[in-house]
Amino acid sequence: MPLTPIKILLVEDDELFRLGLRVRLQQETGLEIMAEAEDGETAIELANQIPLDVVLLDVGLPGIGGIEACRQIKQQNPHLPILVLTSHSQKSMITRLIEVGAQGYCLKGVAAEKLVLALRSVAAGASWWDETATKEIRSTFASAPSQSEITNLLTPANPLTHREQEILSLLAAGKTNQEIALALYITPGTVRVHVHAILHKLKVGDRQAAVVVALQKRFIKSDLILE
Repeated sequence: MPLTPIKILLVEDDELFRLGLRVRLQQETGLEIMAEAEDGETAIELANQIPLDVVLLDVGLPGIGGIEACRQIKQQNPHLPILVLTSHSQKSMITRLIEVGAQGYCLKGVAAEKLVLALRSVAAGASWWDETATKEIRSTFASAPSQSEITNLLTPANPLTHREQEILSLLAAGKTNQEIALALYITPGTVRVHVHAILHKLKVGDRQAAVVVALQKRFIKSDLILE
């Protein structure tokens, strides 16, 4: 039985770039471009009118701009994931994207295969932050938070057990299941069980997303991510 395609709203003001994206994404099985928009206002309208699984959103849009469009789309459609695709990587912008509810961030120029993986991950409920954004997130959360960050990113109670925190910290450090098993004197099978529990508790679909969410919510220490 064929899988239901992931329905995408493509928001990009550069016509040639948008055309290239559409052509490339439509080559992928299981992805379907439902609509396109050139500005934030149109994107908000379409997000309210069309059944969608994910929005692929450029930040540098005319009109209200991509960040405000992201905020309004999430306000009106809280469960609709938004993946940001942009040429900008300023720390302040990444922090703002987290605050307005974006689920992911990729720089333009990313390999097509990685963008497709990011779209699938975000549509499945995971977060996706590229290496640049992950470093910025680490830097942001390693420093003392501002009052606005405390207000917008108030840390909930940590749902992870001590063992799960240990395993997630080792995942953040780039360790494999086998290496984690050796470090903690447990079996690889036990590691897999714990990883599954971690993904379930954090409501994400992959390990990278689990690390990012845990950093955002301060469930693990940010200095454990390797450069």
